[in-house]
Amino acid sequence: MSLFLSRLRLGKEGLVRRSSLLILSNGLSSSSLHQTPPCNILGAKPCGEGLGKLIIKNANERDPTELEKKVPMELVYNNHGNDTIVGASHGWIATLKNDGILRLQDDLNPYASYTEPKHIPLPPLVTMRHCQTKIITNVSMSSSFPDDDETCVVAAKFLGAQLSFCKPASQSCKPEWTNIRIKNPCFYSSRVVFSKKEEMFRIVGYGGHLIGSWDPCKPSEDPKLQTLHFQKLPKLPKSTRELMDSCCKSERLVESPTGETFLVKMYRKTAEISKGGIAKMKTRALMVFKIDEEGNAVYTQDIGDLVIFLSDSEPFCALAASFPGLHSNHVEFLEAFNEVAYIDLSGHAFISYIDSHFPAYYIPPQKI
Repeated sequence: MSLFLSRLRLGKEGLVRRSSLLILSNGLSSSSLHQTPPCNILGAKPCGEGLGKLIIKNANERDPTELEKKVPMELVYNNHGNDTIVGASHGWIATLKNDGILRLQDDLNPYASYTEPKHIPLPPLVTMRHCQTKIITNVSMSSSFPDDDETCVVAAKFLGAQLSFCKPASQSCKPEWTNIRIKNPCFYSSRVVFSKKEEMFRIVGYGGHLIGSWDPCKPSEDPKLQTLHFQKLPKLPKSTRELMDSCCKSERLVESPTGETFLVKMYRKTAEISKGGIAKMKTRALMVFKIDEEGNAVYTQDIGDLVIFLSDSEPFCALAASFPGLHSNHVEFLEAFNEVAYIDLSGHAFISYIDSHFPAYYIPPQKI
């Protein structure tokens, strides 16, 4: 099982490489010639007028890259101004301003336009009775092109019973929200993800025993439900079970490029309390289960050539062989201004450390 008391801290990043071009892997395989590698936002170097030059780190490279792309500092660090980032998907961030309008923006996508960022205002949110739309759990999208793909659906999951869908590029009618009331409380605090295989938005219930699937084309308050049956659970010593029982638990669903579905269970504990009284969490254990169509959730330490990326963005998988330098059978995790973790599922490495400076957005491979 991938369980280690993480004591090793990564060293400081190497020198920042500067580039005005879109950086790909130094050694490209034939399958990655038309895709950018997964990357994450490290920050931005201030350059005046509230802007900064975007700094990214490609997942298959050691050193970060400073781009010529200038972005608003308030978006990078999400800690001042009137923009609050409430989610990210496919390289787009979702912001909620004081006016209550949810917007999709590609400012932080290093492969989007440097000079003409796209901002897509969505219709005003409509709050259902006995629900709220101030606290958004996350945002998910069915495609990478909410600006010109008429079929693209945006899903906003709110803390509580409301789930809302919108087609920003709809030409047949004026874009509007379709609101769904979730009946089962186990889904209230969970995140929504889109399944390309099922063409449905899915939510895993608290505890990881139930998955609900909603069809955005046929909205219904009665989702397709799948009960999970956990198999091949490892036998753990008493001390390990006690440690896991004392942790905060969370679950993430993620789908591979080939349509495999994985459930990631994370067990985290408070590592320190910041000056502002905010608890800093560290991952103490992690388990991955492969889910089949019958709902069998089989524990595994081998996801093959895949890498799972978890962050404040919608989770995704990438094929390591497509990007030389990327290590297969790994899980990489970022939490905003808190934890950075790299987990080798085979059990050879579990690196976790607190870093209060990093934003937490992994950007999936982009077609170019």
